Amino acid sequence: MPGDEASAPSPPTAGAVLARAEQFIWLTARVLEQRRFAFHFLGGDADPVDAALGAYLGGDGGYGHALDPDLRGPLSRPLHTAHALRVLDSLGRCAGQRIERLCGHLTRVSAPDGALPVVFPAPHAPVGDAPPGELLATGPVVGVLHRNRVWHAWLFRATEFCWDRVEGLRHSHPYEVQSAVAFLDGAPDRARAAAAADRLGRLVRERGLAVLDPGRRARYPVFPGYAPGEQLFPYDFARRPESLARGWFTDEEMARALAFLAAQQRPDGGWPVPRRDRAPGSSLERRPIATLEALLTLRAYGCLPAGANRPAPLPPR
Repeated sequence: MPGDEASAPSPPTAGAVLARAEQFIWLTARVLEQRRFAFHFLGGDADPVDAALGAYLGGDGGYGHALDPDLRGPLSRPLHTAHALRVLDSLGRCAGQRIERLCGHLTRVSAPDGALPVVFPAPHAPVGDAPPGELLATGPVVGVLHRNRVWHAWLFRATEFCWDRVEGLRHSHPYEVQSAVAFLDGAPDRARAAAAADRLGRLVRERGLAVLDPGRRARYPVFPGYAPGEQLFPYDFARRPESLARGWFTDEEMARALAFLAAQQRPDGGWPVPRRDRAPGSSLERRPIATLEALLTLRAYGCLPAGANRPAPLPPR
């Protein structure tokens, strides 16, 4: 009918997206995510973020206390370490004695080949004897440390483990590939990393590990152990345009994925977490993290303002 185009709702502006997200963060997020939002989007200082992250630091040099919301309890876990390093990397503070202590901790908890184990929720319980190391936990840690030019004896073994696993992948699942990308994006041997990423990208497309057309996502598999609807998209592998994984996808595929990501913002201002809850309340703490990741990805691809200006306030209800 005439006039339908005029009455169709237009997509929210970047300022409105940020304003809604800001309200969601203040109402629901932990102190750490509130400080991170202020740092990335409101011109805040790095020191409050660093101080908030320090609350999760254990006496052994590792991180615990549910820094990764899926892992409860006070004990240090490798997945907490990966989370902490991503935060420190974003602050430009992935160096110094803190990182030396952290690498010492990683040496103690790693397998003989240098790999870090993946430990699923076991509140207040220690890690079992000799848990196997996995790329899922090791790749993101090693990648961030290399990107920040950290050198430690443990890193030599861990790096060789990552190369062996990444170059030997023939069958995989989306989160493991995501961890492989995190390693490759920071690996010092850039030519070797590019060759490994090229082969991995072909595997991703052949196996349907990334949803290339969000409008037809039912055609893509949900992998064993994943929750219904738990699928990864091009932006989950290539969080920033400079990632090696960006070359896996056409401009059209990435544009569709980013439009889908932007449209996932909920009326409360936050983004959903299509993952299985591994502990009571974990999804409540994870949604602000997912919201920050979505905003940072959208901004990296030019879908949000590049500056750190405060968005316009929401109108009163």
